[in-house]
Amino acid sequence: MKTSRVNGAGTRLVVVATLFGLCFCAVAMRAVHLQILKGDFLSKKAARQYERPRNTAPSRGVIYDARHRELAVSTQVTSVFARPAMMEDKKRAAKEIATCLGVKWPTVLEKLNTDSAFVWLRRHATPKEAKDIREAGMKGVGFTVEASRFYPNRQVAAQVMGFCSVDGKGLEGIEYYFDSALGGSASRWTALTDAMGKIFASDNPAGRLAAGNNLILNLDRTIQYIAERSLAAAVHKYQARSGLAIVMVPSTGAVLAMAHVPFFNPNAYAEHSPEQWRNRAVTDAFEPGSTMKIFLAAGALESGKCLPSSIFFCENGSYRVSGYPIKDTHPYGWLSLGQIVKVSSNIGAVKVGETIGSGRLYRTLESFGFGRRTGIDCPGEVAGTLMPVNNWTRIDAAAIAFGQGIAVSAIQMAAGASAIANDGLLMRPYLIQAITDQTGRLVKSFAPTQVRQAVAPQTARTVKKMMETVVSPGGTGMAATLEGYAACGKTGTAQKAGGEGGYAQGRYVSSFVGFAPASRPEITVLVVVDEPKREHYGGVVAAPVFREIAQQTLQYLNVPHEFTPGSRKNPERVGTEA
Repeated sequence: MKTSRVNGAGTRLVVVATLFGLCFCAVAMRAVHLQILKGDFLSKKAARQYERPRNTAPSRGVIYDARHRELAVSTQVTSVFARPAMMEDKKRAAKEIATCLGVKWPTVLEKLNTDSAFVWLRRHATPKEAKDIREAGMKGVGFTVEASRFYPNRQVAAQVMGFCSVDGKGLEGIEYYFDSALGGSASRWTALTDAMGKIFASDNPAGRLAAGNNLILNLDRTIQYIAERSLAAAVHKYQARSGLAIVMVPSTGAVLAMAHVPFFNPNAYAEHSPEQWRNRAVTDAFEPGSTMKIFLAAGALESGKCLPSSIFFCENGSYRVSGYPIKDTHPYGWLSLGQIVKVSSNIGAVKVGETIGSGRLYRTLESFGFGRRTGIDCPGEVAGTLMPVNNWTRIDAAAIAFGQGIAVSAIQMAAGASAIANDGLLMRPYLIQAITDQTGRLVKSFAPTQVRQAVAPQTARTVKKMMETVVSPGGTGMAATLEGYAACGKTGTAQKAGGEGGYAQGRYVSSFVGFAPASRPEITVLVVVDEPKREHYGGVVAAPVFREIAQQTLQYLNVPHEFTPGSRKNPERVGTEA
């Protein structure tokens, strides 16, 4: 009896052991199958559940002025986001978030009531906003570090610099034109996240943002400030619509300043109108008026038909061309070519144009770069308007001779005047002198570029002497006289076009372009004031701005005086021009 019980227990033990053995074999075989045969597949599948690829937008490179002072930098800021699915009481969360951010809570709730797994609550939050939300300790709210563009000098050179979007993309100005160089390439890395989506490890633990390349400009912050301050005072004094000024090195084309009024703050660009963002020195064209007479004079000398002493009868102030009246501000009889430039006689300019012919005038203007883009490294440059000479009527030729019927950009005018200062050699204007990487290593440099010899050197020197008389007693630009330096210049006063093909009464563009010192020009300065109300002559409105900018810039650059300061005083009487 006992033997049968022992045998029964042994049998059961063998069966159980066999079953356990079979189960073990099955588990072992499954393990072999999973670990060896399908190990790679399962490993990748598991990784996909907790590994998340991330793209980090790089920090934009720094923009420096010519003396390596920062004009645009990138700073790290906190942005706040939410994962709506993790929020238990969205209405309550929306009210708390709205209180921290200073917005209406229904707006926040609308963001949270979405099927999206991720929504932004505030890009580039202020330190206080980020601190308040952190302290609220809300479930489903997260924070990330982003790069934000900052302009430490606020409105200084704002139209030239432009600005960036919240995502770090250049939208205007140099920021837009050199976006790829400044922005660099996004870095890709992997983050390990838990079931709640929180990062607990990554292969980019430092969280550093890769930087783009830096730009070094020809622009000088001090000269830019001088130009902006002087221009703003004139715009305010004469209640003008706007103004702009350019300072350029005539021998190289390097742009030292490009000022615009009204100002805007690129740190808060959305608070300003798109019209204020625009770099009008390159994007807008205007009829220049009498500043074009210096190029007419150059064409007259190049033609061989005129000398500085060649005389023209100026009809005592009134002359008709194809039935249209041409008038001078003051009546003149016989004037030489040099005197026509000095007193800015429109009738004299028409007579000179008739003498040399439309073809010669057109070729001269074209050689100075009018009617085509200069190629400056800025977005949105216009070519201006210079009609093909075959389309000119007699009145067209007459108007173009004294600067109406032609549209130029400010940068074209500054470059053309610089060519006269540079013995007739036209240089391409440029803003950027170098691109460097984040370590300061040179990536690319930009050298001065010769465009063409616009006129013979002797022609340019002769025109320079005429321009010097404009700033002398009896000239229209006496208010541009400098202390310690001789200056060359030309005033301009142009009526603005009206809405029905004619010219608008009481609306003018006042301008002055010149360079100094006369014997060895170091700077060219152009000033344009749009629609001044109290006065409108370029010699009254724009010439004093030239004087302020040129005087202070030459002193800042330590340019030696040509004569003892005080030996030539600024005259009290100001000339006017047609």
